[in-house]
Amino acid sequence: MMTTKLSHTGPLSYGRLLLVLGCLYILTGITVFSSQVDLGAFNIWVILLIASIKASLVLLFFMHLKYEPPLLKRTFIATIFILAIFISFMFWDVAFRQAL
Repeated sequence: MMTTKLSHTGPLSYGRLLLVLGCLYILTGITVFSSQVDLGAFNIWVILLIASIKASLVLLFFMHLKYEPPLLKRTFIATIFILAIFISFMFWDVAFRQAL
């Protein structure tokens, strides 16, 4: 019978989870602050960057992606890369769309 060795040795400590939660609160505050600052065309990029960091923290620590096998991590990275391509196509389409 084949057994697999799990890389996850146990649940995360409450201190680590509270640290990640604190980071999420700080990033939420930065998002609210940056929405009130006029950065021109960079507003959406800053907010998307902050949202991506927050989503990564949630996925890595609260959904335990950090402790998953490498294949699952590569699949996740590929999915994010394809999503970024589709979002860039949407921005490109909106930027160069002409009124009919």
